[in-house]
Amino acid sequence: MSSDRTDYPPQASSSHMMKTTKRGRPYLKDTLDLFATLVVSLQLTTHKQYFRTFPNSFSTDEAAQNLASLKFSQSNRGPDPRDKSRIVTTTTTTTFSMTRDMAKAMCQHFMDARLIENAADPASNLFKDRGTYVLTPKGLHVLERFISKNGINSDHLQPVFASQPICIKLLHLERRTADDEIIVTQSVITALFRRFIGRQPNYPSQNATAPQDPFQEYHERSKGVQLMDVQEKAQPLLGKGTVVHKYCFAAVSALEWLCDFTSVVGREEAAEMAAQFVRFGLITLVSDKRKNNDSAIIFTVRGSSPGGNSPVSQHGEFRCTAKAIYRITDEGKRVAQWEDHSSSPQSSVTNLHERSSVEGSTHEGAKLGPEAAVSAADAKIHRRISMAERLNSAYNESKESKEAKASVKSNTDRLNQILEEPSYRALFREFLKANFCEENLAFWLDVEDFKRKFSITSTAQANVPAGRGGKGTPGQAAMEKHHESLIQTAFQIYNKYLAPSSQNELNIDHGLRLDLANYLSEVMTNLNGKAFDGHVDASQAVAFNATQLQMLIKLYSRIQTHVLRLMAMDSLPKFIKTQRFIEAKQWLGGDASDDIQFLTSPPAPPGLGSEETGGAYITVSAKATEREQRQQQLSGSSMTS
Repeated sequence: MSSDRTDYPPQASSSHMMKTTKRGRPYLKDTLDLFATLVVSLQLTTHKQYFRTFPNSFSTDEAAQNLASLKFSQSNRGPDPRDKSRIVTTTTTTTFSMTRDMAKAMCQHFMDARLIENAADPASNLFKDRGTYVLTPKGLHVLERFISKNGINSDHLQPVFASQPICIKLLHLERRTADDEIIVTQSVITALFRRFIGRQPNYPSQNATAPQDPFQEYHERSKGVQLMDVQEKAQPLLGKGTVVHKYCFAAVSALEWLCDFTSVVGREEAAEMAAQFVRFGLITLVSDKRKNNDSAIIFTVRGSSPGGNSPVSQHGEFRCTAKAIYRITDEGKRVAQWEDHSSSPQSSVTNLHERSSVEGSTHEGAKLGPEAAVSAADAKIHRRISMAERLNSAYNESKESKEAKASVKSNTDRLNQILEEPSYRALFREFLKANFCEENLAFWLDVEDFKRKFSITSTAQANVPAGRGGKGTPGQAAMEKHHESLIQTAFQIYNKYLAPSSQNELNIDHGLRLDLANYLSEVMTNLNGKAFDGHVDASQAVAFNATQLQMLIKLYSRIQTHVLRLMAMDSLPKFIKTQRFIEAKQWLGGDASDDIQFLTSPPAPPGLGSEETGGAYITVSAKATEREQRQQQLSGSSMTS
């Protein structure tokens, strides 16, 4: 399997083999990027198999054909290092090529990582030569983030996102750069375990009579591995009575959950993480009633035991058999914080820090209550504060502040936090619409999307022969088309929000409006030789170049800042008092443990660089969050009616 990279200009190319680990699999980042590039290039259609139809699916032949010649072109805009006033575009085209057997092996790896599954037989773990496959909720989550990050046009994938469940939150485990192995520390295992068993014990609902649809079923599983009670029969000869073990789960269920909701790339890695749970005293074996002639796969992990009162053992083993049953230990329940242990004198206290997921900065915060026997000397646990906590914190700060400037800053920060969360943003937009000022938020969102598209664009395609000469390359052709689209978008925004007597004209500062009008008047007069009348049609806009477009973006950004302050000062104080916002805050804030981002700072293991300390972090699906919020609103309105 090889890939070629070509940059324009200057013309250059290089070829190399995809890097693999000692286990023979590609590195995780390469796996996810190749998977997403493949899916974007596919046309997911309806396939028939075994007298059944499967929408939004693809066949083995289609996947192998695309992987045989897969191109991914990416164009980035930025200022010229030699002349800051000019905008230059760098286009990189990556070509993947592999044989059919290699393509099938790569698809098998996608299956192992739970990115795709057999449409006719989801329980099957083998990628077959004649099969039909669909994306899993985890695969859709990875695809959504790839599309958003690279600015890819995903219109042809919207039916997939609308009709299939999406993993709302995916836990990523950091890896070593040298061998791509998961960095295991006590706080990483704590983060993983809390996500694994959920905020509360996840027993199946006893009231569910009708079968659940895929969305409901996946939502229930996302709360944590499903638990059950196991009764151990009495053994009179041994003097043992009947024992009921609570908080139990099947070993196979644990492996499936870890593959579906975390970044592990197969059952092997999932079993290793489960063995770490055993090693750290969080789960223990209840029974394994397999027959003597049944084979068993047992994963064993070893590590040094930290000092102090830590329950960590030298090794732990996990049995990957269909009959193996494990249960949550008392230590596991305490680490999960299912109950309040604040009165326990044996609990240790660790420092809590806040870490921004965007900027990566770390700030000193409050102190966390008792943790799972983790001393401050062993590890520090950093947490990304939940959205509800950040909103409350910002509100308290603004309430205590006596200066108007500080109050505005606090409200602006709080508004930014609301705009980051899709559920809050949807409620805020409805509130503004009811108060006849929705155009402020609509303009802000449209410009944000426009700026992202301007900075980067990507295309993925398969089986398209490369053109001859620089102008015929797929990357440059995509860039030219994208530039035309950007110009149209820029002036659609202007005509909709900023032109005199426009459909949704913004109420902005006179100085800002004058600066924008003067700039457009100067540019349009030079381009067309006609006086600017305040409106721009498509035929006039085609002559805009990238540098002029960037200047327009700067003016739009200034107006964005103005409307953001306007919403923060006028609309936000009213919005946060509404009943719907208060209910949404309670709904989102009730799952704060899932919003935790752990980083560790104990001494690095042998052979690990000092810069690689390991950690775990959550990524959130915007589409799935918005859809779940809509379902909550619909269910609430139906109950009210």
